[in-house]
Amino acid sequence: MASPLISIDSAKCKICYACVRVCPVNAIQVKANQEVPVVIHDRCIGCGSCVVVCAPDAISYRDGTREVKELLASDEKVAAIVAPSISGEFDDITDYRKFVRMIRELGFDYVNEVSFGVDMVAGKYRELFTNFLGRYYITTNCPPVVSLIEKFHPELIDNLAPIVSPMIATAQLARQLYGPSTKVVYIGPCIGAKDEALRFDGSSKVDAVLTFVELRNLFQEFNIKESTVEYSDFDPPLGYKGSLYAVSNGLLQAAGLSEDLMNGSTITAEGRDDVLEAIREFETRIEFIRKNFNLFYCEGCLMGPGTSKGGKKFARKTLVTDYANKKLKDFNVNTWEKACGKHAATIDFNALFTVDDQRLPDPPEAKVEEILKVIGKNQESEKLGCGACGYESCHEFAVNVAKGLTKTDMCITYSLKSKHDFIKALKQTNEKLNRTQDALLTSEQKARQEQQLAQEALERTSAMLQKLPSAIVIVDSSLKVIESNQSFINILGEDAADINDIIPGLVGADLKTLVPFQIYKLFTSVISNNENLLNRDVPLGDRLLNVSVFSIKKGEIAGAVLRDMYLPEVRKEEVINRVTEVIDENLNLVQQIAFLLGEGASKTERMLNSIIESHKSGKSQQKP
Repeated sequence: MASPLISIDSAKCKICYACVRVCPVNAIQVKANQEVPVVIHDRCIGCGSCVVVCAPDAISYRDGTREVKELLASDEKVAAIVAPSISGEFDDITDYRKFVRMIRELGFDYVNEVSFGVDMVAGKYRELFTNFLGRYYITTNCPPVVSLIEKFHPELIDNLAPIVSPMIATAQLARQLYGPSTKVVYIGPCIGAKDEALRFDGSSKVDAVLTFVELRNLFQEFNIKESTVEYSDFDPPLGYKGSLYAVSNGLLQAAGLSEDLMNGSTITAEGRDDVLEAIREFETRIEFIRKNFNLFYCEGCLMGPGTSKGGKKFARKTLVTDYANKKLKDFNVNTWEKACGKHAATIDFNALFTVDDQRLPDPPEAKVEEILKVIGKNQESEKLGCGACGYESCHEFAVNVAKGLTKTDMCITYSLKSKHDFIKALKQTNEKLNRTQDALLTSEQKARQEQQLAQEALERTSAMLQKLPSAIVIVDSSLKVIESNQSFINILGEDAADINDIIPGLVGADLKTLVPFQIYKLFTSVISNNENLLNRDVPLGDRLLNVSVFSIKKGEIAGAVLRDMYLPEVRKEEVINRVTEVIDENLNLVQQIAFLLGEGASKTERMLNSIIESHKSGKSQQKP
């Protein structure tokens, strides 16, 4: 199976969508979620408009050079059949016999003119158009025109002239001349011919197609130059007025058909826009027009997409006509007529065409109107369209958006409005961002000030901590030392002092390795339960430590104060404190006893008074 005719290189694509706008059948799709366009190969008609318009050369067509080189390297006889427009392509070669020799130098056994095939086909058109039987026809020499009708105007299939193209007729001729096993390579200006070649087998088969651009590439690859070759003419039979076929009305001249505006029976249209309009009018107004249509999608084959870029139409036309005039100056018409009679009788000119309807169903009008509203085309006056999207009207554009063939961003006015709205929103966002940035700077300055104050407070606290006579240590939830003072290090002894020399303040040291288990357990309890443990006496060697552990940050940070009870100043202070506590406790106990005794005496008094009162009451009741 052949590779796709048209390919888009996403790496080269600049996403300008020129190809989308120029495609006459919307075969290049712009998906909503994808920037780079894609080719819908079933819809493609092979016109090559996208190749011509693509400035970065991101679009390419199926390469035929590899096939041709394989054919030339084989043992088969290979014939090159060359389109008449080659005379307009090689303006850099002084004599056509030079490029004929250059083609032979590539390894071709035979080099024939397609113009003779044009002459034979032109005779068939003369018969068809002059023997009018009530049906008007469209010429079928241009592959994109044939494909356009098969895919998008299938109602006109029966109006396609049932005649093969000059390429196919010449392929049959080559096999008549050189044998049925001969391989045939067509060299011409048309990309669509590459797909047309796939439609035929047997004697009509074209084994490979080269564009003129590809032919130049082969000349460069094999270092074949005009200056290094001699003259060589085409192999006979030579073409007559078929040499004018490169010009759109050249077929009519080759057929001897009148182009008289008063009496002529054929209209010629060339170029994308004229051909599209001609087909529309043929479809709707042919009974009024009453003419056969001679259509060429390009502005003559001499401007085909397979020609070198930058060629000038009228300069090429001049080259074609000059070549034809030189050739026909000493042309032997009798020899030509005999050759036409001999070969035309054995060539099968009948062509069959197949409906390949690629039209998509029309979307609901409500959906189309919705899309028109989205792109801001609410009024009838706004729906006329600027044509920048590649569609004739905004309505047609909206229809194709609804079909999924394009997206709303292809509308220039909508895109500009969206861009302006985006710029406006971006400006507002930038203003907000500037205000936020100012606020952030102010906040940052304030944070720095607060940080500086906190640092100063921390330094003051640390300095004060170091001056306290009591041992202080602060640990985290993992019981790693956050900070400690020199008194704490002194209590722990020489090992801690050695560690302090390396890690000042014992920061990061594991408390478990520094203090006895009893003290460590107190820290664990406070971290876990968040309840302070105060004034716990813990022996440490020959000393007695008074330890108070308290929670600083729930479950995360704890601190402790440790005092050596055997130090004189601590012992004196502690004796006073504890005597005071004992006195206070005894006084409290005495007060409680006194209260209880007082409460007891009062109660006894009340009971005795009650007995006396009761006794007095009994005596008074006994008197007469």
